[in-house]
Amino acid sequence: MRGSAWSVALTGIEGAVIEVEAAKGGGLPRTQLVGLPDTALREAKERVKAAVTAFELPWPPQLITINLSPASLPKTGSHFDVAIAVAAILAESRWSMPLVASTILFGELSLDGRIRNVRGVLPAMLAAAKAGFEHAIVPSAQVEEAALVPGLTVWGAGRLTEVVQILRGRPVDSPSESAPSASLPPVEASAIPPDLADVVGHEDGKFALEVAAAGRHHLYLHGAPGVGKTMLASRLTSLLPDLTQDESLEVSAIHSLAGHQLTGLLSRPPYADPHHSVTPAALLGGGSGELKPGAISIAHRGVLFLDECPDFGPKLDALRTPLENGSIIISRARATALFPARFQLILAANPCPCGNHGVAGLECTCDSVKVRRYQERISGPILDRIDIRHQMVSTKRVLLDVAASPPEPSSVVAERVAEARQRQARRLADTPWSTNGEVAGPYLRKELPLPEDLGSLNSALDRGALSLRGVDKVLRVSWTLADLAGHDRIGPRELRAALRLRQGEQLRAVS
Repeated sequence: MRGSAWSVALTGIEGAVIEVEAAKGGGLPRTQLVGLPDTALREAKERVKAAVTAFELPWPPQLITINLSPASLPKTGSHFDVAIAVAAILAESRWSMPLVASTILFGELSLDGRIRNVRGVLPAMLAAAKAGFEHAIVPSAQVEEAALVPGLTVWGAGRLTEVVQILRGRPVDSPSESAPSASLPPVEASAIPPDLADVVGHEDGKFALEVAAAGRHHLYLHGAPGVGKTMLASRLTSLLPDLTQDESLEVSAIHSLAGHQLTGLLSRPPYADPHHSVTPAALLGGGSGELKPGAISIAHRGVLFLDECPDFGPKLDALRTPLENGSIIISRARATALFPARFQLILAANPCPCGNHGVAGLECTCDSVKVRRYQERISGPILDRIDIRHQMVSTKRVLLDVAASPPEPSSVVAERVAEARQRQARRLADTPWSTNGEVAGPYLRKELPLPEDLGSLNSALDRGALSLRGVDKVLRVSWTLADLAGHDRIGPRELRAALRLRQGEQLRAVS
């Protein structure tokens, strides 16, 4: 006899429906698993057999072959356990399970038959709905996450017997609690969200942050320790608009794949700030077994902040391709996965190892060679991909100075950012882009009007202060400045201001 059930194989954020087939044969009692399983999946045959027999459910007493089809696609993970168990039960018994053909099964089994939570439920359900499946059974604790996908009837189950009961047409009203598993903590908003009103002084820095938020530009902050680089960078997400419905699904699917617990779609741009000791796989994605998204994908549609960026070393250079393409391809011998990585990068650095080089009133203890080597850890190709550079200096006002005007809150600045984004959306309505920071160089130079006077750009090119990529960066920032000012085209003032932002100069002299 033969039995079959359905599950989903995840390769990156994409899912493919897998038919799990089980067939009995002659020979000594054993379980044979084929179809390119990884180590965790290969061990499932003993795990699943123990779970099935724990509830005295039927299991073939002779040779049973389990095939994961299509056999040419590598399969990873332990979430196939429930589908393997159901296929084996059907191969041994004559039970009627009318819902099995239209139901995706997703979950890991413990030895006593409980179902454990697994990562990647949301992208798996998206793949199931796209393939035309009508029902899904997932661990009971992950029903809310699976139900985020429209068009699927989702049931939760905490034990294998409940899965069998549901498939036989008798839904479980109160499923038992699924077994715990190793997972990341839930993605929740901070109780006290960061606000620009907390930042005293740094008016030029706040303006640079506003421009970066309005056009989705990359930003480089440098200055002495404690000057406020991290405080400023952590407030960028408070200026960004909410994610659209499609963006929310995409971002939530990535976080589900990473193992975060989801209770609803993520509506706010994410924020990731990995430590400089992060491994390349944790930063970019991958791993020795299952391919998982890295920090750059966790920050997709949001902000990636790299504090003390010189200490990241060569790992910074690995960001060059994702910064240009908005995605990263992880290639391994058995599989290749593409992860979205359209993040907004903020780099922060001190001027030298001790942090006092060039700071008025402080003595630097680093020699010139040490300073140069420290600064050279940030390569030229990475710096050339940064739209805005800003040097932060210490504020000159006392924090409790009652004469100082209160800083603008994030809500006020976010309104200006939203208006600028709307102008960009209208101008770029018939293009693949929605913000100035994404627009391709040829479109900037050929399809959008340019100022008649490009002398400042030509002069910077002649001096070697700008690369050809830098020219495109200046034009993108110029359009963002025009959008913030409510102008329909860029002029010499926006061009000069964008050039100063690109070169890290102060804006007070711009006229």
